Amino acid sequence: MPKSLYLLLVLFITSITFAQSTITLKGKVIDEKTKLPIESATVYLTSVKDSSVVDYTITNKLGAFAFKIKKLDKEFFLKVSFISYQDFKEDITSLTSDKDFGTIEMKEAVNALNEVVIKSEIPPIRIKKDTLEFNASSFKVGVDANVEALLKQLPGVEISPEGKITVNGKEVSNILVNGKPFFGKDGKIATQNLPAEIIDKVQVVDTKTKSEEISGEASSSQDKTINLTIQEDKNKGFFGKVVAGRGSDKRYESSLLLNYFKGERKISLLASSNNINSVGFSMDEIFDNMGGGRNNSMYYDDETGSFGINDMRFGGGQGITKSNLVGANYQDKWFKKLDTNGSYYFANAESENANRTNRINLLPTGKTFTNSNSFTNNINNSHNVSFDFEIPLDSTATIVVSPKFIKSLFKNRYKSDQHTTDEASNELNSSNNNDYGENESSSFSMNASFSKQFKKKKRGMVINFNTENKQQDNFLSTNSATLFADASLNDIRKQNKFEKDKSDYVKLEVRYGEPLTDSLRLSLTSEVSYRKTKNNFATFDFDNGTNAYSDFNDEQSNQTSSRATTYFPSTGIIVGKSKLNGRINIGPEFTKFEAQSDYLGTTTHRNKNYVFPRVTGYVSYNIDKSRSIYANYNFTTALPEASQVLPIENLANPLNTIVGNENLRPIQRHNVYFNFNNYDYASRSGYYLYSGFYLTKDAVVSSTVYDANFKSVTTFENVDKGVMAYFGASWNKSYKKEKRMLRFGTGMDFNYNLDQGLTNAVLYESKNFEINPKVNLTWSIDKLITISSSYRYSYNTTDYKNYIIENANTFKHNGKIEITSYFPKNFVIGSDFGYTYNSGIAEGFKKDFYLWNVSLGYNFFKDQLLAKVKVYDLLDQNLSSKRTITSTAIIDAENTVLKRYVMFSLTYKLEKFAGKKKEEGGMFMED
Repeated sequence: MPKSLYLLLVLFITSITFAQSTITLKGKVIDEKTKLPIESATVYLTSVKDSSVVDYTITNKLGAFAFKIKKLDKEFFLKVSFISYQDFKEDITSLTSDKDFGTIEMKEAVNALNEVVIKSEIPPIRIKKDTLEFNASSFKVGVDANVEALLKQLPGVEISPEGKITVNGKEVSNILVNGKPFFGKDGKIATQNLPAEIIDKVQVVDTKTKSEEISGEASSSQDKTINLTIQEDKNKGFFGKVVAGRGSDKRYESSLLLNYFKGERKISLLASSNNINSVGFSMDEIFDNMGGGRNNSMYYDDETGSFGINDMRFGGGQGITKSNLVGANYQDKWFKKLDTNGSYYFANAESENANRTNRINLLPTGKTFTNSNSFTNNINNSHNVSFDFEIPLDSTATIVVSPKFIKSLFKNRYKSDQHTTDEASNELNSSNNNDYGENESSSFSMNASFSKQFKKKKRGMVINFNTENKQQDNFLSTNSATLFADASLNDIRKQNKFEKDKSDYVKLEVRYGEPLTDSLRLSLTSEVSYRKTKNNFATFDFDNGTNAYSDFNDEQSNQTSSRATTYFPSTGIIVGKSKLNGRINIGPEFTKFEAQSDYLGTTTHRNKNYVFPRVTGYVSYNIDKSRSIYANYNFTTALPEASQVLPIENLANPLNTIVGNENLRPIQRHNVYFNFNNYDYASRSGYYLYSGFYLTKDAVVSSTVYDANFKSVTTFENVDKGVMAYFGASWNKSYKKEKRMLRFGTGMDFNYNLDQGLTNAVLYESKNFEINPKVNLTWSIDKLITISSSYRYSYNTTDYKNYIIENANTFKHNGKIEITSYFPKNFVIGSDFGYTYNSGIAEGFKKDFYLWNVSLGYNFFKDQLLAKVKVYDLLDQNLSSKRTITSTAIIDAENTVLKRYVMFSLTYKLEKFAGKKKEEGGMFMED
């Protein structure tokens, strides 16, 4: 057993022993005049000596509270706090046995608006009508901890290994700072880089659209928004952090984040440069930019190899990436009314990857086997500019305008070779490629809205306007040879290909709400959208006579275009009660679809008109302060792509010719979602259930026919069945006694997919089932040590009908232990140890590996400097092997990974607020 496991066991036993000498405190809180119970009042204990919070709880719907604490032989206060009531305080010299405080009567605050609240006496948690508020100073984190570390201390807040933040089981989609975005609403930069010590409050509210905010409607989603408020004395100043590191094997890292806050004006600059696969921006307190540990998935997409900020994607591909990023964010209020927020980014990423793939191709009558090797080099440069303007015309009308411009250049070099054999090991075909490509794209989009509330209560109108214009120029120079068992089919290419894509989209929506009763509103909506696309594809073969790419290839050149106009008028009802909220809109959707192609001298038109019903609705019900139910339903349709319905032979791939089908019908989809949430702050425990499904009719699938050489022709067909269903449950609980905290969580996810397809004109069916149980445990002592462990098991099985095989399955184990220690003083020690096992992977691919990252840091020079030594992949075992099971194949793939290196880094921290700068011990001195 590893030493880290022994340490975890010893610390856990210590925690259990500590919990044995506890006493129970209980009581009831009521209104002094009405004698009615007060629900969600905060009851907490503070030390008389230093005002620190010893423990806290929340009253239930009967006004009762009860919690266990360690026996106290020192003087402390029992305090009760609730909005619009005077705080209650009782001085207690000591507590060595259970105590019932009886009935506590709260007096209404006569002058609550002018009440002066002492910061140290603010309760650790408050539940208002629509806001959950945490007092950040009540939750202790380590030196130099970021906001993410603070969020992990809050009851009900969970951060998954993938970086997804949930509050009481509900996903956080926006993170704001002082009510405004900070380098994008996703907030990853804020949680990873803002120091926890400057945060005053963490507020959690329902995520709303601008029109919902202005009209006062309930949120139509279950997502949450976190707003981080900055301490008043820290909201005027300058702070930042700079990291620079150099390592073995020519590895390097650097990051910079500078922030200037002055009231409404906020200016932030960020930059990073590294070659250690940190293709985003992170300043993790333990590992800085090092991936593979606790910050490995905050921005990174394992499937695409790219990272995202503010809905933008940078990077791309697997392998090892060298990246550079520069960004700026500006926020201000102009002319005392105009809220302004703007961002600019430049990102550069260069990645190299060697891939080895073994693929089993599944056919109704047999199997074929494709082995391939490839090398890829990608370079991506991106510029992104975005703004948000909010203009309040008066107290009843607001205009919001959000333009965005993106320009990028992507360069790619790709070399590959592959061989396909039958079950008797006879070679059917082989190919090799040597390609170079460039992709230059630009896009402009703008979202604008106008919201107006009329004199009559709840009567209002919203106008939304959205537009997006994209243009893309692609160039590909390819040199390929595709050889078949039948030599007459051999395909040798030396070509230059030029492709130009352009699309324009406009949407206008007008919504009007008229109150019918105090809790019912009539909703009238009219929506019009228009989309136009155009694609030109030209191929030139190399002419040996002229020694130039001058021979136009008309078989591999074409032009396509399409236009789709949609009109959707609908009528709906909005319900808005104290506990029940909902909306349903129903109406016909009229669509006019026109597609055109020019190919081999023939022009083809395909024009269709469609009318389908469209339904969208949701309902939410708050059973009480702890429990809620939410459900939504949508019925929508989607048009096939122009290339899927036009009779063009796409010969770009020598192994697969693609032909459109003009008889394709639109896709019809039913979507149902349900969840139940129950989190009790009094016991710091809760559980969450969710379920849903997609039911698809006329799904568009590929219909592929293979010949004896495994060369294929693909077209598109509609199929009757398409089902995706899912179910999940999670439960978590935390125990906190003075400085010690124990948090435990467990959950399970189920996914089911039923797909149909056509191979060799035979209709097949696949049923995929996946189950993912998981468990996590965190034990910590404030400002001393945190130990987090997690385990996840994934099992995937697929049953086939009309296939050569009846079943394929695989499973995966993934476990991790993270240790962070702030002992001895001035030292920061981190250890992330993980184990991954993949079953069923093909011969020649390693099934399991360990990944162990360690870090040792030392703070000095009044804590302004932090020196670190870090080791990535200490055991030198990191690898990237993965099995994927699809409807038509079993794929085993291995990619290049970053191997062991040592990194030495130095971090400089700068803080200067309101004319004060930080000195040793966390205090501030006059400049």
